[in-house]
Amino acid sequence: MRRLLTTLAAAALVAAGLTLPMSQAAAQTGAPTGYATQNGGTTGGAGGQTVRATTGTQIHQALCARPSTSTPIIIEVSGTINHGNTSKVSGSGCDTAADVIELKRISNVTIVGVGSGAVFDQLGIHIRDSSNIIIQNVTVRNVKKSGSPTSNGGDAIGMESNVRNVWVDHVTLEASGGESEGYDGLFDMKNNTQYITLSYSILRNSGRGGLIGSSESDLSNGYVTFHHNLYENLDSRAPLLRGGIAHIYNNHYVDIAQSGINSRAGARAKVENNYFEDSKDVLGTFYTNERGTWQVAGNVFDNVTWSGQGSQNYPAGPNPQSTTSVSIPYQYRLDGADCVPAMLRQIAGANKGNRFSDGSCNVGGPTDPGPTDPPAGTNLSIGAGADGSSKGGGTSYGSVIDGDPGTYWSPSGSTGRVSVKWDTATRVSRINIREASGAVGAIGTWRVVNNDTGAVLATGSGAGVITFSPTTLKKINFEITGSTGTPRVAEFETYAG
Repeated sequence: MRRLLTTLAAAALVAAGLTLPMSQAAAQTGAPTGYATQNGGTTGGAGGQTVRATTGTQIHQALCARPSTSTPIIIEVSGTINHGNTSKVSGSGCDTAADVIELKRISNVTIVGVGSGAVFDQLGIHIRDSSNIIIQNVTVRNVKKSGSPTSNGGDAIGMESNVRNVWVDHVTLEASGGESEGYDGLFDMKNNTQYITLSYSILRNSGRGGLIGSSESDLSNGYVTFHHNLYENLDSRAPLLRGGIAHIYNNHYVDIAQSGINSRAGARAKVENNYFEDSKDVLGTFYTNERGTWQVAGNVFDNVTWSGQGSQNYPAGPNPQSTTSVSIPYQYRLDGADCVPAMLRQIAGANKGNRFSDGSCNVGGPTDPGPTDPPAGTNLSIGAGADGSSKGGGTSYGSVIDGDPGTYWSPSGSTGRVSVKWDTATRVSRINIREASGAVGAIGTWRVVNNDTGAVLATGSGAGVITFSPTTLKKINFEITGSTGTPRVAEFETYAG
């Protein structure tokens, strides 16, 4: 009977227009650390059918075509998911809505970005009355609660109402402003949400990072682990904790303008080996007299300022001390705080190969070939030509194609373009960007462009291997659109496959 149900589900998926790979192998990689390992663990759609989706409607179709709401499924997503391609779908395995990815009253689901990336543009992911969910390697950006268009109450990822066991990993969650511009939280948990891990992710450019508990009376949430995340250019809520227990370790906080970890209403937070930089009031109880507590160890406070204590304002600094003790029920390994900023620039967020730390400040991972091992095949850049938009003093375009990691190109500012070109059309499907020694992590956002047609082949952030659909061209551009310093590209390698 089970085999028959699987066959019927597969036929329904094909009928819905979804790609159904012959293999059960999926791009989902690794396993969670943290509270998502408790309460029976978090495996997502492991063991279920694997399907591909390039629209939000296809994601809903994949859920709805299952025989039941608990049938395991792995949905591999590529391309841009937006309001124009996300409709409500009905079926026995789902309860969906238009203009939001709705994971409602379901279980055993993985959504993972593949190929050149998955971007949920102005469209949030809503998890409600659900369990055993994995979201990995996706970008969710510019989700609004006011203005136009709106989605998911303004949360990039929002969980509420009896949610259990969710692992969100290697995602990039970002906005373009605060509440006055129409945005709300990047990662919110409300109304009895428990056993959650957020790992190796980026939360940036928003007024609000995220919260546990919607009000001082919503104290049914907790058991949340935040580890190896980059919190950048936020006003507050990094996160806000109302009740419950949170374990917060090996994160990098930079440019937090108002308040960071806001433990209140009886919350207890274990805060260890984080790097806080160029920020204000990164730990304490803020905006209420209902105070929370914290246990601190191994953190670095680099150019952190602290306000004075007063009514509804209780910063932990300038010399943070523990006010509680939190026992952690799972195994984990701590990186030294000093190595966290540079390491997370390489591996946190979407399209970074789902790489992770080994707990000794070394980077590894199932999809990472290592810092010096190229992709398989011949580097087509050797013997090709190179040019660009500008070059810093003492650098050369040709340095990116000479096979020598000791030479490099830098733009004259923090952004710029470097290109590889051939006399005849050449098929390329993968590039490898190597940063020069001493500048690892400087490259921020980028895009890869077919210079012949102007088509954008891939977007993302950080250096490393970038894969896209095979394309025949005579010139390919690597355009750095954001950086954390002066980028130094040692090698721009190109490969046919």
